[in-house]
Amino acid sequence: MKAPAQPDNESTDGAISTRILVSDIEEMNSRYRASFINSISGFKSLNLVGTIAKDGQHNLAPFNSIVHIGSNPPYLGMIARPATESHQTLSNIIATGYYTLNSVSKSIMEQAHQCSAKYDANTSEFEQTGLEVFLSEKNIAPYVLSSAIKIGLELVEIIPIPLNQTSLVIGKIIEIILPESIISEDGFVAIASAGSITCNGLDSYYSVKALKRIPYAKP
Repeated sequence: MKAPAQPDNESTDGAISTRILVSDIEEMNSRYRASFINSISGFKSLNLVGTIAKDGQHNLAPFNSIVHIGSNPPYLGMIARPATESHQTLSNIIATGYYTLNSVSKSIMEQAHQCSAKYDANTSEFEQTGLEVFLSEKNIAPYVLSSAIKIGLELVEIIPIPLNQTSLVIGKIIEIILPESIISEDGFVAIASAGSITCNGLDSYYSVKALKRIPYAKP
């Protein structure tokens, strides 16, 4: 068996490579480590998650952990932190059973980022950032009016992750509101055409540009 290739000390563009072991990661300053690990896995989808508390208070928080679970039924998952006074998303979803995903564009990028601030349960991020609420008769949770792509979900299952006390929240899509023009004949949704942006790490945002669609791979 051929031995695995080792990284060069110097790449073709002249940049010096380094090897970082788990022991090095564990010794990092907590803020440095959070920034490093959150960015190392690459670009992620960015959505504002809208929820409503039992008392009717609207909540809005940015999430970059949305994942596809299945198409039939249409399930999406996301990783949620434990419910606390400054992280109400999970507690609101548990209380009401509904939530929304709202795409982020360059025009609301800074407002979306501000939604990550640790406001208390009595404060609405909609009011603090000036983002407008859109309500649908299909979902009690609030949408962001200016988001091009709005997805309404009903809670299906919460799977605890004991390793770090987070949870995988799985929801079933009950409605999608988006421009008809970005839906291709084969069902592909061109989110780049909707002006959606992406993120890397906790505070770095990027525009996206479509490169190419490659046909279904066969042997």
